[in-house]
Amino acid sequence: MPSTLTRRRRLGVSLAAALGTVAFAAAPAHAETLTVEYDAAGTSTIASTGSQVALGPATLTIQAESEGGPVTGTLPLPGTRTQFKLAGFIPVSADVSFEVAEPLTGTITRVGRQRTIATSASYYLKLSNVKAVGLPLFAGPWCRTKEPITINAASPEGEYFAIGTGGHLTGEFSIGKFEHCGLNTLLINSIIPGDGNTVDLQVSNARIVE
Repeated sequence: MPSTLTRRRRLGVSLAAALGTVAFAAAPAHAETLTVEYDAAGTSTIASTGSQVALGPATLTIQAESEGGPVTGTLPLPGTRTQFKLAGFIPVSADVSFEVAEPLTGTITRVGRQRTIATSASYYLKLSNVKAVGLPLFAGPWCRTKEPITINAASPEGEYFAIGTGGHLTGEFSIGKFEHCGLNTLLINSIIPGDGNTVDLQVSNARIVE
């Protein structure tokens, strides 16, 4: 088995290659599979209400080869609270949480000496502590989308992703119907579901997990 020192050296070479600080010709014959953690934070805008939902701060963990290719990983998102106005004047607020349905998958693609990333992750979107004009609407603890929402996020056109540093990801997703929201199921389904919801994430502070 390679010694710890040998493995550290191999990881160092792989990360240097990912950063573009060594020539591609100097990369190992067999690309190193890296597990890398990043800080991830951003926002999502819900098209139907015009409201913003904070995404993170969270930890994105990926497993990928230093030269690119398939990506697997996780991006658990913390709960948050959002506010919007119903019919343009009735203040509504709700706790929003993301229950992981499928792990993150994706691809890192080489574009010349640069790389781009495309990812996909699925969550059940849950609502709780819903209030209108400060009064509880009693949506219950099990109010969530019937089907998972799939968030596709990728490097925007003209921007790149570096395994050793991170990058900027954007994308769109759809929200389907909710269920188990008590008497408010019809109300919630008349307000929130729809297409054109956006996500904007900044991924930074890369560190290798050994």
